[in-house]
Amino acid sequence: MHVTFNLAADLDAALKAAATTAGLEADAFNPEVRPADPRHGDFQANGVLGYAKARKLNPRATAEQLVSALPDTLREGYDVSIAGPGFINFTLKPATLLAWLQTHDTAAHLKSGAAALYHGRRYVVDYGSPNTAKQMHVGHVRSIVIGEAICRLLAFCGAEVTRDNHLGDWGTQFGMILYGYRHFLDHAALARDPLEEFERLYKVANAACKADPAKLEQARLELVRLQQGDADAVALWQQVNQLSIDSLKAIYDRLGVTYDFFLGESFYRDRVAAIYHELTEAGLAVESQGALVVFHPEHPRFATQPFIIRKSDGASNYASTDLATMAYRVEHFSADGIIVVTDTRQNDHFEQLWLTTQKWFSATNRRLPEFQHVTFGTILGEDGKAIKTRSGDPIKLQDLLDEAEERAFALVTEKSPDLPEADRRDIANAVGLGAVRYADLSQNRSSDYVFNWDKILSFDGNTAPYLLYAVTRVHSIFRKAGLDPKDSAATAGANAFESEHELALSRKLAGLPAVLNTTTAQLRPHFLSTYLYELAGTFSSFYAAEKVIVDEAPVRARRLLLCARTLLFLETGLHLLGLRTLARM
Repeated sequence: MHVTFNLAADLDAALKAAATTAGLEADAFNPEVRPADPRHGDFQANGVLGYAKARKLNPRATAEQLVSALPDTLREGYDVSIAGPGFINFTLKPATLLAWLQTHDTAAHLKSGAAALYHGRRYVVDYGSPNTAKQMHVGHVRSIVIGEAICRLLAFCGAEVTRDNHLGDWGTQFGMILYGYRHFLDHAALARDPLEEFERLYKVANAACKADPAKLEQARLELVRLQQGDADAVALWQQVNQLSIDSLKAIYDRLGVTYDFFLGESFYRDRVAAIYHELTEAGLAVESQGALVVFHPEHPRFATQPFIIRKSDGASNYASTDLATMAYRVEHFSADGIIVVTDTRQNDHFEQLWLTTQKWFSATNRRLPEFQHVTFGTILGEDGKAIKTRSGDPIKLQDLLDEAEERAFALVTEKSPDLPEADRRDIANAVGLGAVRYADLSQNRSSDYVFNWDKILSFDGNTAPYLLYAVTRVHSIFRKAGLDPKDSAATAGANAFESEHELALSRKLAGLPAVLNTTTAQLRPHFLSTYLYELAGTFSSFYAAEKVIVDEAPVRARRLLLCARTLLFLETGLHLLGLRTLARM
């Protein structure tokens, strides 16, 4: 039996075809197929009720018309029933579940099936976005891990994804940094940790300038020379930025994140003059108190809150460079969609940016992309406030990752002291970094969450250690049986699932396409995290109830098939979230 990856889409298409056969207004009928309450089936079509009511038809009778028009080939794969006032339930038959799992047997086949969701669409995803000459702190981790998960998910589902790190690499702070570099540089410290040295230089220079107006003037002149394109100032600024990027890449490499571009604010500074001109010519931008602004009087919150695109002193700002960025991404990358991942504090800015972009692109006949501002909450300490060190400073991201690995190493050493240290270090790397990452991705990104080491490193509950251990547990089943989970010979000859736990696990596995659809549609990785946790739990119940290596060859084959697909789906899902999985722990 041939079954495609997206079963819900197949049912949707079948119901639309049935609407034509049944003489309904097929163009106006949306079946609204979605996962059902497991008590009623695997999928439910909810669109009959709205369609029938709008036409003063009997919903249940309309549902009966549709069901009677469904082809026999569909009924061979599903049990179909009608519930209440016209809800159509579809329950996958055991043979269909078996055929679906046999078809989707590798990560490549899963990806090929999922690719229909976003095939041919181009996305630019803007995430990370730290300032150069500054160390990343714990607050940056959410943008990095959420953004990377979104990139992986969209690419898996067929999109062409460009990863762009929109660095804060231009601004008044560089006058102080360049002055500090020329007067207070510690060459050894720069070689050891450039970002730490740049932060020190800024602080020392700032203190010196506060104490001496002459030094403040020198720092101001450094900025003026940079803004005017003085060759020496620009060369030094470029050196600071390149050293910064090299240092940032060390952390990104550690997290398995690779950017296609580091196009910071400076990249767009020569493009803002055209923005001012176009918006003014279109009648969208006006002078107000010396600044150039865009008003949105139709918007209840922004009617009297101008979007300032050029400050009163003539300087550009985030608004002007972000508008230039929007245009560049459409024109240069041919982006169908632009996704920006930042914390919720930037909501107003990006809402006004999008309002302005829509009017500007319309006035200049530019193609308007889809735009999504993906926001996230704050990581909190045990006191319910933004997480900080005991001294009140932000926790450096590098220090957080170091601590995660050290804590994981202590746990691994406690559980498996006989393993060679190199193996324990490798496991600790996967568990520690995975725990930090998963602690974030398992939360609804809109929410704040409390960071607790004991909780995120626990082997109980919805945590990375629990899921990573679930993966190794399945590996061990095959290892003990002397089998390779990727070898189809081990699962050949499987017959249809029969027992309660076999069916429950097969149905949970078949739910992956719907989860990918929801996760990518809403750009909320926690939907996938929740699914993986539930899958691991369903497998645990199956394994506790059913012996896998039994004498009956067809039964052994189908249970090994369930084990192999559980392993494949867990590993594939965790990789999409950016976690590294292990064969042993």
